[in-house]
Amino acid sequence: MKFESSLEEATLITRYKRFLADVKLLNGQVITIHCPNTGSMKNCQDPGSKIWFSTVNKKTRKYPQTWQFVEVHDSELVGINAGLANKLVLEAIEGGVIKQITNFSKLRTEVSYGTENSRIDILLEDDCGRCYIEVKSVSFGVSGKIGLFPDAITARGQKHLKELMTVRKAGDRAVLFFCVQHTGVEKVSPAEKIDPVYAELLRKALAVGVEVIAYQAAIDISSSTIKLEKELPVLV
Repeated sequence: MKFESSLEEATLITRYKRFLADVKLLNGQVITIHCPNTGSMKNCQDPGSKIWFSTVNKKTRKYPQTWQFVEVHDSELVGINAGLANKLVLEAIEGGVIKQITNFSKLRTEVSYGTENSRIDILLEDDCGRCYIEVKSVSFGVSGKIGLFPDAITARGQKHLKELMTVRKAGDRAVLFFCVQHTGVEKVSPAEKIDPVYAELLRKALAVGVEVIAYQAAIDISSSTIKLEKELPVLV
């Protein structure tokens, strides 16, 4: 996908109230921008970090600039906009990039399902049945080039794993898709020390046939683009 506007560089001053960040532009001006990530953003919000933002010129937007990427470890790029994950996965599926997911006749998003009042991110259907896909954005990278999920305890994520297990036991395909927005990651794993319940549920999900897939995004600041390209192993 390509952003509507060219990405602009700035330096992070601070992130606050979860959805706001103050940044210093290259000309020295300080502005407040929208932070599209309500999570903990571990390792992705250090003051002084180089960041990039996009701009949408809409009168209804109080903060027209949106934080998209941050540089970590002096060279690695991380996409902090968790809202892009579903769009990236959709684009990759429709473009034939995801080799495990092909030959579907109908695609829907945000469809109600399950026993706990959930909505599946992507639902694919064909003559052979249905494929339920839950998307998670991975931006938390640690030493060893490992991407971890989650970066904080996630009751919502635990619920989604339970729903996927129910779907699989009923005979449909169930997929947990890790969208890795981190150029320094080479493998993905559950963050057992952060959320041991999630890690255990993930192992149980695999045992009943839930598929776990991870693909990494290629990020190009100069062309203001990001797209899923490379499959990564998932270590559970």
